[in-house]
Amino acid sequence: MSFIVEDTGPSSDFKQVPAGLHLARCYRIIDIGTQRSEYDGVEKKQRKISLFWELHGEDDDGNKLVTDDGRPMAIFKNYTLSWHEKASLRLDLQNWRNKPFTDVELRRFDISTILGAWCMVTVVPRPGKNGKMYSNIKGVAPVPSVIKQTGLPQGVNPTQEFRLADPDYELFETFGKGLKAVIESSPEWKALQGGKTAPKSSKAPSSGFDDMEDDLPF
Repeated sequence: MSFIVEDTGPSSDFKQVPAGLHLARCYRIIDIGTQRSEYDGVEKKQRKISLFWELHGEDDDGNKLVTDDGRPMAIFKNYTLSWHEKASLRLDLQNWRNKPFTDVELRRFDISTILGAWCMVTVVPRPGKNGKMYSNIKGVAPVPSVIKQTGLPQGVNPTQEFRLADPDYELFETFGKGLKAVIESSPEWKALQGGKTAPKSSKAPSSGFDDMEDDLPF
């Protein structure tokens, strides 16, 4: 199913990701609905999505970027679903492509095309409102040619997409409590459920450029 962006004018589930530049593969796009945020005392309600990446490589001490059960460490970033010229979603995707979007692409872009695509993510520590430190994605960039020439690793996590316009309840049941709570807080989810909770699923949770013009990741 398509996930369209149109021009209209840290989690407890994951082990702490070390700061630095990491090779990453986008494996999940989650529609988390309309969310409230506050900045400088002004409250906003904005439609949001979350992009998830699995990380490959090692930290500065030579330790592999894996969780305790051997899976790739993962990190996510929330974005406002906007194509404004200063929107983080547009800026990060353009940096990732290393090429601006055309006017035609900006009018209607299927963000699902980034699923399975590789990039480099810059991770930095950032304090949360609760005083704890979290790992945040500061920037996204294309994979350097020298890395691609040596061969990219095999992706581990299945690519997944969750859309509130047509929710996959079995996929929803595999999400962590925090992500579920965020989605359930959205007016889109509440409208879908009519005040009811999501039906339970019997499915077990999942383990959670040579020529840049011709080699765009999406």
